[in-house]
Amino acid sequence: MAIALYGHPFSSYTQKVLIALYENDMPFEFRCIGPDTPQHVTEWLRRWPLRKFPLLLDGERQVVETSIIIEYLQLKHPGPVRLLPVDPMAALDVRFLDRFFDLHVMEAMQIAVDSALGRVPVKSEEGLVIAREKLERAYAWLEGELAGRTWGAGADFTLADCAAAPSLFYADWTHQIPDAYPVLRAYRTRLLARPSFARAVDEARPYRPLFPLGAPDRD
Repeated sequence: MAIALYGHPFSSYTQKVLIALYENDMPFEFRCIGPDTPQHVTEWLRRWPLRKFPLLLDGERQVVETSIIIEYLQLKHPGPVRLLPVDPMAALDVRFLDRFFDLHVMEAMQIAVDSALGRVPVKSEEGLVIAREKLERAYAWLEGELAGRTWGAGADFTLADCAAAPSLFYADWTHQIPDAYPVLRAYRTRLLARPSFARAVDEARPYRPLFPLGAPDRD
């Protein structure tokens, strides 16, 4: 059985795994989760009742959590683009940045989204203020951390960049990266130009009206 990925094109975490798959030109079946594909929804919920996507299916083995999925793909289906370095300490640096983008950029942005959707007991305006404060701190740290680097962890595109691309993409829609952070703005531009992420962004374009804060007319 070929690899199958359950997810949605507009989902940041689905995009994170799609980038890894596209980087290594890996064949897979995309099973979109939505109202038009109830069979995929049913199977996804049967396999992962925690209701989080994406979910990777490789034969009868299922793998969840994006960072674990990408590491699994490198172990089980390695390709020409190695997304985790061989050196353990270098790999640790990549894993740290991966967690930073997920926990301090994506989750900060998600506060604004969840409050706008009424998923948390916080008014939309308050959620946006909280998200912007958290993102501003993350942006400031990243501006110094990324100085002199082409990609998140250095010269090579890695797991850290798979996490950074959708994180910074949607975070910038929520709290636009200020001009005071030219290094970070340039890094986001490079991520958008990377063919793997550019493909994921294009595939998600039809769903932009779903962004509850209003998708800007750019990118």
